[in-house]
Amino acid sequence: MGEFDLIAHYFKRPARRSPLGVGDDCALLAPAAGMQLAVSSDMLVEGRHFLSTVDTARLGHKALAVNLSDLAACGAKPLAFTLALALPAVDEAWLAGFSRGMFALAEAHDCELVGGDTTRGPLNICITVFGEVPAGAALLRSGARPGDELWVSGTLGDARLALEVFRGTLDLPAELFAMARMRMEQPTPRVALGLALRGIASAAADVSDGLLGDLGHILRASGVGATVDADAATGCIDLLAHPVAASADLPLALLRTCALSGGDDYELVFTAPAAAHASVLQAGRDAQTRVRCIGRIDATPGLRIVDAQGAPLDQHFSSFDHFSA
Repeated sequence: MGEFDLIAHYFKRPARRSPLGVGDDCALLAPAAGMQLAVSSDMLVEGRHFLSTVDTARLGHKALAVNLSDLAACGAKPLAFTLALALPAVDEAWLAGFSRGMFALAEAHDCELVGGDTTRGPLNICITVFGEVPAGAALLRSGARPGDELWVSGTLGDARLALEVFRGTLDLPAELFAMARMRMEQPTPRVALGLALRGIASAAADVSDGLLGDLGHILRASGVGATVDADAATGCIDLLAHPVAASADLPLALLRTCALSGGDDYELVFTAPAAAHASVLQAGRDAQTRVRCIGRIDATPGLRIVDAQGAPLDQHFSSFDHFSA
């Protein structure tokens, strides 16, 4: 199977948003009147972002999900995406699973594949996604203000727990490991919540490299500091609600590390004025996504980590960095 046969068989779909589909040198997109384009690219490299043993349908899902998560953090509605794919060889079973998982998520968000590239090489997946947001309404990292509440969506730390099992540093009961692995390999982009938070949240970022690291982007862009309740964040670990979690006897220090520093969550960390507390909760209900307040924004720069009683923690937390990890 040649390159263009591969594209036609696994990736060509009827064109809707781009009149040229995937068969020309460029895609053509026109945002609606009064809208801005939101554009983001993410790359997934085998051995760095995913394991060779991952189910290919889950990998196709995740490849697009990590990009949709960026749109969610901006409050943008997905429109279309391009796919650049390097393959060691043509593996039709791999391609069938990958494209099935990717297109299932694309269809769920009405997001159209409009172009890209394929080549032979080490397995590498790069997607660029396009969304639209009303001019001036995008959620940015630079809007946090002292007194704002600090929130997170969904579940934190579960993906990191799965990674620790793969690393051989942790044993989990089979049921818990299956849940954690699902969160690691098939995250849920919080697009609906991002849309619901427009006009409510003051700043937002997606949690990809770890909560504290991604919160740090907001703090630097906004010129503020924050106090984070480590135990409130740890309460966002979904596995802890499972009936067999108590038997796993997971150390509190490990749980705090997973919640605060674990990557691959693809949740939203965001800020909102304290007066908007009820509105944030309603946005979560509208988006059918759990939201939890885990701290506050401070005028004093820096990050302060405390326990549920407000006592400072001396535990060190560090998020993922591609060039230091």
